[in-house]
Amino acid sequence: MDTEKEKSNIPEKSQSFVSRNNEDEKNEGYQHDSDLKDEITTAEAAEPPPDGDAEAKQDNVAAAGSDMEIKEGEESCDIKNSESSPSPPDLNKVSEEIDQYIFNLSISKRDDSNPPDVPIFVEQFAILVEAKIEDYDSDDSPVKWSELSEQDSTSFLDTINRVCRLSTALLEFSSEYKYAYTINRIGGILQRAMSYFEEEFKSLLDDHKLSASDHNNNDSKPRQSTSSNPNQDAPEPGPVEETNSPAYSEENLSNLIRLSRAMIVGGHESECRFAYFVARRNALEESLHKQGFEKHSIDDVQKMIWESLEREIVAWLKIFRQCATVHFPSERKLSDAIFSDYPWISESLVSSLSRNMVIQLLTFSRAVAMTKRAAEKLFKFLDIYEVLRDVLPTMESLLSVEIVDELKTETSLIRSWFAESMISIFGELENSIKADSGKTPVPGGAVHPLTRYTMNYLKYACEYKDSLEQVFREHQKIDRVESVTGSELEYNPEAQVQNVNNDQTEKQSPFQLQMVKVMDLLDGNLDAKSKLYKDISLSSIFMMNNGRYILQKIKGATEINSLMGDTWYRKRSSDLRQYHKCYQRETWGKLLSCLHPEGLNVNGKVVKPVLKEKFNSFNKMFDEIHKTQSSWVVSDEQLQSELRVSISNMVIPAYRSFLGRFSSIFTPGRQTEKYVKYQPEDIETNIDELFDGNAAPSGKRRV
Repeated sequence: MDTEKEKSNIPEKSQSFVSRNNEDEKNEGYQHDSDLKDEITTAEAAEPPPDGDAEAKQDNVAAAGSDMEIKEGEESCDIKNSESSPSPPDLNKVSEEIDQYIFNLSISKRDDSNPPDVPIFVEQFAILVEAKIEDYDSDDSPVKWSELSEQDSTSFLDTINRVCRLSTALLEFSSEYKYAYTINRIGGILQRAMSYFEEEFKSLLDDHKLSASDHNNNDSKPRQSTSSNPNQDAPEPGPVEETNSPAYSEENLSNLIRLSRAMIVGGHESECRFAYFVARRNALEESLHKQGFEKHSIDDVQKMIWESLEREIVAWLKIFRQCATVHFPSERKLSDAIFSDYPWISESLVSSLSRNMVIQLLTFSRAVAMTKRAAEKLFKFLDIYEVLRDVLPTMESLLSVEIVDELKTETSLIRSWFAESMISIFGELENSIKADSGKTPVPGGAVHPLTRYTMNYLKYACEYKDSLEQVFREHQKIDRVESVTGSELEYNPEAQVQNVNNDQTEKQSPFQLQMVKVMDLLDGNLDAKSKLYKDISLSSIFMMNNGRYILQKIKGATEINSLMGDTWYRKRSSDLRQYHKCYQRETWGKLLSCLHPEGLNVNGKVVKPVLKEKFNSFNKMFDEIHKTQSSWVVSDEQLQSELRVSISNMVIPAYRSFLGRFSSIFTPGRQTEKYVKYQPEDIETNIDELFDGNAAPSGKRRV
């Protein structure tokens, strides 16, 4: 009996809104005014139109929605202000009823039976949830999510989750006229809760900590030749410091995870994704800005002076590498943590964020590629070319296939622009060598500035040997006007040049051909400049100085040495020896002719006047050589030493022999001192003063 009595108090699934209301009045003492009952009864009594009359059915649903909006104020007022209520509704108790109601709705949907009517506790639940949302999201004093206790935040999330489930269950019966008002009511509450979650989600995303190393990092590269001035030594690379992307505290990260789940479950996935994308995009841009990267338009880049643009490129290179090694992997880690239950969302967000940043970086590189070409830009162009070639593939795991294909196409185009610029820069280098036709010889036969500039430029360029080989191979069909002959040279990897030491042929790459061409142009230019010297000996010194400088540069750099090859090196060394012989012949050969014994002996006797003339000629010529060639310059210590030793070996033995043979002919005393001005030791001392670059007085003798 008792059991039957209890069952009779449980409303049936088909029990009407009014009958359930009456049962509540009977069991709990709730009193509602008659107007509310009449309205509810009228709404329930309204029969939906037949299925065949779709238009009438649609009108009734619209009318019901309108009627229910009018009832909302009265119904809320009755429930809130009912003086006969012994106690206000309890959210926990009402929540249990809501859970049962959701279950009943699912059963009804599964069985395809008539759905239950909307019970009064649904409105009670709506009012209680609204009040809780108002407590947190009031205009006057909104509560920050981070200020909530664990218990309060968990309870609130559970409540809103229940609202989501209720809304989803009700929407299964959206065609039911009697559910129109309740669907709108619960949907509005859910919308407000989601708006609150969205604002708090954004706030937590903005609450990140920037690591101090973000903007103090100095990324280095093994290659040191990044200076745009080949006459300057490249600076030593700075130390590598670790960088960290913007990070979140464990508490914030936990809150972000919970809010993102709540928004996605609540049907606000798009809003959640957009809020996350904007916040992380801004955080990334802030981080890159602190590291020196500025967003410039193409026009801004075109107007920059090279020194300023060079600094921007250095920052860009560092940041592009860090995006692949630090920033993007960190974003992947963060996104995977927040959207751990939704890996496809994480994948999409990281891919979109990475694409957005890469496009910004590529826009800058595109603008740089469009700047006016100049020789000093080659090395930075090569740096950008290499980064675009090498770094992008490391990002592929972070990007979708479609975005990878898009970025590959874009970077390939930009690289081709840089390649064209670099090939043109080498053409301009050729033109600059040909145009250097100054008529003023370098004082003292020193190394010409053109030689110094060209060799330093080529040495630094060859540190990018592999990249330049790739550039010239990819553009080998570009026809170039050969500088010396005026004929066209096609860069062909199968091109063959004849080995100067034998009749065999060697295949040379397009870049090797380019290097040989530049070196030949430089040799031709130096040969023309050597003819500006009236003194053949000084002309030979000039060619020796420049030739030795070129060989030393090539010998000291593995990359350029391997490009030019042993055959070329041996040929240039042979040329250097020929200049040396020419110098000795023109200078010291003439001096030694004064010591030739021809004409000294007549009838077995030494002709004293002729001997005097020979000593006078020797002394005068040696004084002149010493005075002149002391001001000549041989900056290479090894070459300077070799020259002095070879001169001493050539002159001193001959002079010592001549002196020993004929000095006794003179009367000891004043006559000897007058004609025998130098002893062999004096000759050696004066020879050691040659090529110092300092004008010296006439030859000195020991006192």
